[in-house]
Amino acid sequence: MKEKLKTALVGVGKVTDIHAAALSRLDESEFTAVCSSKREKAEAFAGKYKIKGYTDVSEMVQKEGVDVVVICTPHPFHKEPAVAAMEAGTHVLIEKPFASTLEDCDAMLEAAEKYNRQIGVICQRRWYKPVQRVKYAIDSGKIGRPVFATVNMLGWRDEKYYNSDPWRGSWKDEGGGVLVNQAPHQLDLLQWFMGEIDELYGIWSNLNHPYIEVEDTAVAIIRFRSGAIGNIIVSNSMKPGIYGKVHVHGENGASVGVQTDGGAMFVAGMSNILEPPVNDLWTIPGEENLLKDFIKEDSDFFLSLKNPVEYFHERQIEDFLQAIIDDRKPLITGRDGRVTVEIFTAVYRSTRDHTPVKWPLFPENRTDMDGRLTGNPEGE
Repeated sequence: MKEKLKTALVGVGKVTDIHAAALSRLDESEFTAVCSSKREKAEAFAGKYKIKGYTDVSEMVQKEGVDVVVICTPHPFHKEPAVAAMEAGTHVLIEKPFASTLEDCDAMLEAAEKYNRQIGVICQRRWYKPVQRVKYAIDSGKIGRPVFATVNMLGWRDEKYYNSDPWRGSWKDEGGGVLVNQAPHQLDLLQWFMGEIDELYGIWSNLNHPYIEVEDTAVAIIRFRSGAIGNIIVSNSMKPGIYGKVHVHGENGASVGVQTDGGAMFVAGMSNILEPPVNDLWTIPGEENLLKDFIKEDSDFFLSLKNPVEYFHERQIEDFLQAIIDDRKPLITGRDGRVTVEIFTAVYRSTRDHTPVKWPLFPENRTDMDGRLTGNPEGE
């Protein structure tokens, strides 16, 4: 079995440099090539990292003998390069979200099975120490059975942000708004902490961004198969700054939580994370006084990192590469990524149909993009 894998990138947007930095540093990676539909962009990026530039994914994989491709294209355009890469012989890791539609999710999962490839999705916040602390507390029974969970992700995106890339703010090129682009990390943690979902009732709207098509705000209520319930509140309409929180409450009355994001809105390639991720809620009996120590420990570690964004991406990419070397599943699989797509798809469908959406979810044979084009109560 190889101890070093040939790696490559597809797409040269703002997030691509973060992945390139990780692929250049990791011992398991021999960073080899990049692919973009625009030759001049591919060649410019390739020159920066002294790698090969291509405009065709299959050609790149076959000529360079690539073992792992990381997809960094806009969300609705993950499927085609991912399927082509797997067919050509490589494993695939995809920037979040896994896709913008269930149809695309299933096409990639089917290709992974057909060609016996690993496929995963970037959700690097699972590597945050305060996140792992919450997961351990739940799994070890410290809060009893988890019975209630909340997600809050409130922030602001201005017109300058939506003008920074031509694909932002449209159904066709972004696939959605806050649910699809900003909230997937918190939605991933919610399903990781709480388990399988039974049904969801949701509403989305565009409150104060008339210059975009997509939603800037969404609210949902979830019932999990365990009987637990949850609440999701996400918005790009609140300023200044941001906070993203995931809290879990147990049947014994104890609660644990993490603030995954704080300070100011993070934009890949344009800004840095300003505040460290920390546990902001911890009422486990006998551990109530540990919270201040957790905060200090995690803050000190965060501040010691030269580039926290790159560091945590690197940890997930490292896990994915090592999973291939060890012939095991990565911590976050493509099927995990599909669950996040299921959640935001259910919000769109529920708003359209004015009714709860039951699991499992399957692709629809409709032309309204799962309710995106008909679901807004304001009709926008």
